[in-house]
Amino acid sequence: MPANYLSELNPSQYEAVVRTEGPSLIIAGAGSGKTRVLTYRIAHLLKLGVRPSTILALTFTNKAAREMKERISAVVGENTARFLWMGTFHSIFSRILRTEHEILGYPSNFTIYDSDDSRSLIRSIIKDLGLDDKTYKPNVVAGRISMAKNNLLTPVVYANTPEIRLADKNMRMSAIAEIYKEYAKRLFLSGAMDFDDLLLKTNILFRDYPEVLNKYLDRFDYILVDEYQDTNYAQYLIIKKLASKNHNICVVGDDAQSIYSFRGARIENILNFKSDYPDHKIFKLEQNYRSSQTIVNAANSIIAKNKRQIPKNVFSEKEEGKPIKVLSALTDNEEGFLVVQEIAETQLRDHYKNADYAILYRTNAQSRIFEEALRKRNIPYKIYGGLSFYQRKEIKDLLAYFRLTTNPADNEALKRIINFPARGIGDTTLEKLETAAISAETSVWSIISQLEVKNVPTLNKGTITKLLSFYNLILRFQKAAQENDAFSAAKMIANETGLLKEFYNDKSPEGVSRYENTQELLNAIQEFSLNALETGEPGKLENYLADVALLTDQDSDKEEDRDKVTLMTIHSAKGLEFKNVFVVGLEENLFPSLRQDQKQTDDSLEEERRLFYVALTRAKENAWLSYASQRYRYGNLDFCNPSRFLSEIDEKYILVPGSSFKSKLQKDRDPDETSFHFNRPVKKSLIPNQTNQFLRKSVPENQQNSSFEADAPEKILQGMTVLHQRFGEGKVISIEGKMPDAKATVFFPAHGQKQLLLKFAKLKIIA
Repeated sequence: MPANYLSELNPSQYEAVVRTEGPSLIIAGAGSGKTRVLTYRIAHLLKLGVRPSTILALTFTNKAAREMKERISAVVGENTARFLWMGTFHSIFSRILRTEHEILGYPSNFTIYDSDDSRSLIRSIIKDLGLDDKTYKPNVVAGRISMAKNNLLTPVVYANTPEIRLADKNMRMSAIAEIYKEYAKRLFLSGAMDFDDLLLKTNILFRDYPEVLNKYLDRFDYILVDEYQDTNYAQYLIIKKLASKNHNICVVGDDAQSIYSFRGARIENILNFKSDYPDHKIFKLEQNYRSSQTIVNAANSIIAKNKRQIPKNVFSEKEEGKPIKVLSALTDNEEGFLVVQEIAETQLRDHYKNADYAILYRTNAQSRIFEEALRKRNIPYKIYGGLSFYQRKEIKDLLAYFRLTTNPADNEALKRIINFPARGIGDTTLEKLETAAISAETSVWSIISQLEVKNVPTLNKGTITKLLSFYNLILRFQKAAQENDAFSAAKMIANETGLLKEFYNDKSPEGVSRYENTQELLNAIQEFSLNALETGEPGKLENYLADVALLTDQDSDKEEDRDKVTLMTIHSAKGLEFKNVFVVGLEENLFPSLRQDQKQTDDSLEEERRLFYVALTRAKENAWLSYASQRYRYGNLDFCNPSRFLSEIDEKYILVPGSSFKSKLQKDRDPDETSFHFNRPVKKSLIPNQTNQFLRKSVPENQQNSSFEADAPEKILQGMTVLHQRFGEGKVISIEGKMPDAKATVFFPAHGQKQLLLKFAKLKIIA
């Protein structure tokens, strides 16, 4: 960021940056330079002499906070920027809770449980309460508890709210209140919080301890919030409390990109900002710097159908761009083929890199079709939001040792590694320890620490010896962690546990990968320790764990993943951009994903439309929209109607197969209704001419003509159109080898690419 940063801003951006006092709502359309405005506004405050420690800036990813801080440092210097309170909601509130831990009865080094830890604990509670885990599925119970916490419902309030108890009863899970109560109790005994607790406990802290709230009211003169449309009720209340004194609150967001209601996000937070702060100023960033005019105008024509929105006129002054191309496929397999064919053709013609492409889908299950199609063309790809580095077993095992070292009350960490590597402490022993701990309302570690003076009656002497050996091992780790920096302690633990040796000795590909991953973790800890040394910040193992517990999938960007086609859900794509974007699976009941009883005016449909808007505005240069007329779902072949969103785009911005495609979509609507009919077979009039031909061609011959006669195998040549009794009509792409062992690679629109041995294939030449 240059010293004359204000000269780089357009008039709307300039106003949003320099008018710093009072409540401000910055409506930032897609690609309008939101991050630049937020960054420059903070830099401008610092240039005006505002002390950095009085500025609180909240983001949704560590990556966003890091990039903003780097840009600010370029203007005001790193020494000034480092004192900003800038980070994710969870990291900032974790920092506050670690400072005020004594008031709530937690240790300062409390552990933060991730979703795996939470589900593991819930699974144990379900078992201990004698409940059926097929009825009380840990994922469902965890989701229910999470929603309760995001709405600030403690276990006591949850248990005493009749409507909630009735809803649980109707779900045949009337014991959730009991599970929630026990879950909260065991978290506390383990000196642990889950992610939702970081918000819930901060709200409790500010609600019940006015002196603590006043401390932070006096500390923060300016509050800035990124992606305000994604905040939930708990975040909204914390922000409102912190802004209640100075009213210097600036929120940045776009109601048209509010797509996370399933996580508790409330679009009302941004829509109601004006009523929350009557003396507000509103700034609209409407110039899109990312996408072509065609893409921006098409996206506008879609989002205009929503009723609940803040009016704005997003525009682009970039080149007009090509029309958005619609790909119509008979089957989901053919959809994968068509998409990948477009990638291959445009790469050849326009010299794009793999990383310039993204395939966006509504559900994770859709990725398989595109993975297979990409593999067949040898196009490298990555699935965004797949298994995170920190979710790999070997990493979680080593981190569990670190966690237990810094917080020995952490029961989930202890359970994970007490017998890994194997040391003769089995599940039966662990169950006895857990039973004793629950009975005494303490941690398993506490029980083990007392075995020399107060034996658990059911444990034999040999088992006690093994447990005490494990106990003394962790004590040595604790001493090392207290006396050394994070890297020195981590390296000692990795060596003395035997984990590094075990992975090193395993020469299988999996073993080599595990060893490399643990080395990469140690590299990360060494980098953390060096940074701490340079900046003078705490560099102990517990400080590293506090940081790593708050990382998200967007915080990793491995070099080897960079030149690959990206596959991801649309929800994961928010905040990203690509030169070329494919939005796939545009069919009713898939996208929009709606129940039969939902109407077009429902909030859920408006959110689906916002999701489509987000998907389309990820594209910078080109966009494709695809749908299939037939798709396998849950093992059944479904006939699909094209998504209503296709007919909502102004037709001058799209290129479709068949000139009357748009009118055919409109004809499929009931003239008296505003939504498509659900669950009826696809009309042939809905499918473009090319696809109608595919429909006729792909019906198996044995259903069309019982007198099927195959041609001689040696007559089959590359480029021919052939008919197969099971796969229907296809095109011969290549032939390898010599008769009688020659193989043909044939593409069948209904079934994808197949490799067939000609002497057995029984192919009939069509053309």
